[in-house]
Order: sequence, then C-alpha cells, then structure tokens
Amino acid sequence: MRLLRKEIGITKPAVLHPTPFKTLISTVLSARTKDSTTFPASVRLFKKFPNAKKLSKASVREVQKLIFPVGFYKTKAKRIIRISKILLQKFHGKVPKTLPELISLPGVGRKTANIVLAFSFRIPAIAVDTHVHRISNRLGIVEEKTPEKTEQALMKVLPKKYWLEINELMVKFGQRKCFPRSPNCFACSLQKHCGYYKNVFLKHSLRP
Repeated sequence: MRLLRKEIGITKPAVLHPTPFKTLISTVLSARTKDSTTFPASVRLFKKFPNAKKLSKASVREVQKLIFPVGFYKTKAKRIIRISKILLQKFHGKVPKTLPELISLPGVGRKTANIVLAFSFRIPAIAVDTHVHRISNRLGIVEEKTPEKTEQALMKVLPKKYWLEINELMVKFGQRKCFPRSPNCFACSLQKHCGYYKNVFLKHSLRP
C-alpha cells in the first residue's frame, strides 16, 4: 500500500460523499458510467432531492431528466426512487450500516454496499470493482477469477487497516497507469513487485 500511495501521490483516503445516502445513490448511478458523467448527474439530482424522503416522492420522469445521460438512466431512476421508499419504510429514512441490509436494497451488490460502508461509515470493507479486481490479480496479491472471490481473498491477505483505502488507490492507479489494455508498465514504479510485468509484459515487449 505504501508503494501504491507513492505511485499515485495519495496520503489519506478520501470521502466519496458527505452522507451515506448520497454515497449510496451516486454509486448506484455510477454502474457502467464514467465518473465524468456520474458526478454532474449526482450534483443535479441531490440539489433537488438531497435525501430519501424527498427522492421517494419524485416522479420517475423528473429523475430521468436529472440523471441523464448516465448509463441505463431510465432503469436507474426507478431504482433509486424505490431504494428511497424502502429506506423510509424499513430503516426510518437512514442508510443501514450492515452488509446484509445494504445488499437487500434493489440494485445494490457487494461492491456498492462496501463503498458505502468504507467511504461513509468508515467501517472496514473492501469494495472490489473492475480496477481492484484487475490490479490485485496483476500484481499477484491474489489469483482469482471473479470480483467476489477477489474480495474474499483480499480480506484474508490484506491487513484490515488497509481496507478503507484499497479501492481509492487502485481505482486511481487503474485510471492513470494500469489500464485494462496496454498498461503503462515502463513508467510504473511497481515493476519489480508486479507479476504481470514480469510474466506477461516483458515477454511480449521483448519479442522481435
């Protein structure tokens, strides 16, 4: 983690959003959508509907207009309204603090639930998205085929004190250098610690 922090220039974990509700809803919106699209859509949405009570009363069409052009915006508009209603009905309008309760909400999987736990409640959890799954396997920290198995493996090998920051570090690292295709390995200071660099990148780059 120390080398990864140094590589991307981060010293402390960030807070994704100031409230658990905003973290939850914005993360649901972010599925299959770039951050550059999700962020302004979230700002527009929360300006008018800043909490579960207000969003639960919103019309689907109005929410669709506010969050467009996030991916699957029509489906997500219905989903976040439904989530808001469930929060009011079952959790007194508050976002729950446990994984089982969070994943009981429609459209909320382990990744989204763990982001809420880690970024808003500061409860140790490992949110495994495509970046965390790809990079932790490339570096050789784990060797797993699915994000779910990667999460379980990381929980076994990574000290709990690092759980809160691993998602942010690997997401930024994946966006800046360790790309899904053509990672910038030559400019990476983690070369000597990286299984992908030793076993894949060098072999291909040294071919005549």
